[in-house]
Amino acid sequence: MKRIIAWLRGHIELGGLIGLLVVVTCVWGFAGIADEVVAGDTARFDETILLALRAPDDITQPLGPAWVQEMMRDLSALGGIGFLTLLTLATTIWLWLGKNHRSAIYLLFAVGTGVAISSFAKSLFERPRPDLVPHGSFVHTASFPSGHSMMAAVVYLTLAVMIARLHDSHPMKVFVITLALFLMIGVGVSRVYLGVHWPTDVLAGWSLGTAWALLCWVLAGVLARRGVLSSGKS
Repeated sequence: MKRIIAWLRGHIELGGLIGLLVVVTCVWGFAGIADEVVAGDTARFDETILLALRAPDDITQPLGPAWVQEMMRDLSALGGIGFLTLLTLATTIWLWLGKNHRSAIYLLFAVGTGVAISSFAKSLFERPRPDLVPHGSFVHTASFPSGHSMMAAVVYLTLAVMIARLHDSHPMKVFVITLALFLMIGVGVSRVYLGVHWPTDVLAGWSLGTAWALLCWVLAGVLARRGVLSSGKS
């Protein structure tokens, strides 16, 4: 154990060590949620939250006027595989044209493996979609964890930390990371609002996606210290 701690201190900065602690916490949280879901202990919580987002006199209708429902569908689309793929490819090209070739390749690795983990988790648990309310969006895969929520966390957080590494400006770093968190949360909330996911699906997706994004960030820091990735200051 002492050797492991010594290695970590020699290869990972304090921020990275804190990041690893958050990774462990997120994975632990995901495992706890998954255990409760498999045991069937989250039904009351899930149903209460889902029904709270429905009109009291008609559970087939989400709360709010039509424009709110349309906005939620727009937010949900920001976590779709099509949009996230285009965004990832656009950012990869941007990094490549900026001579950050290894960072571009690393970004594809981080997002690609995140997609694989999400697909594996869904096939492992095979939780049915909510049948308590009508779905406000087309769905065809398993429910747990939420793929939109997980991939929003993976893509937006990974893009944010990769971009933040290329700037010295603290306000810029805060802005891109805050924006990533806002988009991640917005996508997850929209999935519950539209009735296509149980709240615990989204919580699990956020936990697993955040863990993976932070792990990739820590690894990027290690590779930068070894000169494999550019520390990219502009």
